[in-house]
Amino acid sequence: MRNITTSKEKLLKKIRQALLEKRDNPYPNLENLPHYPPADDLLEVMFAEEFTAVAGQFSFCEDEVQFIENLLTLAEERSWRKIYCWEPALQQLLDQYGYPYFETDKDFEQAEVGFTLCEALIARNGSVLLSNAGMAGRRLSIYPSVHIVLAYTSQLVTDLKDGFKLLKEKYGSNIPSMITNVTGPSRTADIEKTLVLGAHGPKELFVFLLDG
Repeated sequence: MRNITTSKEKLLKKIRQALLEKRDNPYPNLENLPHYPPADDLLEVMFAEEFTAVAGQFSFCEDEVQFIENLLTLAEERSWRKIYCWEPALQQLLDQYGYPYFETDKDFEQAEVGFTLCEALIARNGSVLLSNAGMAGRRLSIYPSVHIVLAYTSQLVTDLKDGFKLLKEKYGSNIPSMITNVTGPSRTADIEKTLVLGAHGPKELFVFLLDG
């Protein structure tokens, strides 16, 4: 009588045999090895290159005066009139230079720009790590068609795990309920494989990086 063995039975037999045979781990230190080769560029350079590669718009500012000048120029070019800013640290900076903004959510449906801080900048993939811990909450980085982020060089980290480490150091056990990693403007290619920006969030994402 011919022995009939299905493909499934053959596979299970191989698995059982492998479990019975004890072998040394060929990669004993695999979990401790880095996922990427060492970075040669400065984190600022790495982030700027990766961020602009995903349609982000980056500007490095030497000080707050240069930042305000760049922001004024950009707002004038785009004819922005409804810039919303809810975070006290940002409001204090804008007030210092007399820059106008909306500090409440009045007429928020007409918002053109949402202006926020961030938790970290992830240099490896040009991402912005955000949370809802600040006064900006969940809405300000999502609803307006333009999102502007003010960040500092001290917030630059190499990988996402380093960003989570910053969150842990900052908040301890009180981790924010919403943490998101934003890589460029909102986009989708679901419709006929055509890339569309701004489908589920801001159409444009700006990062102003200050030394500090």
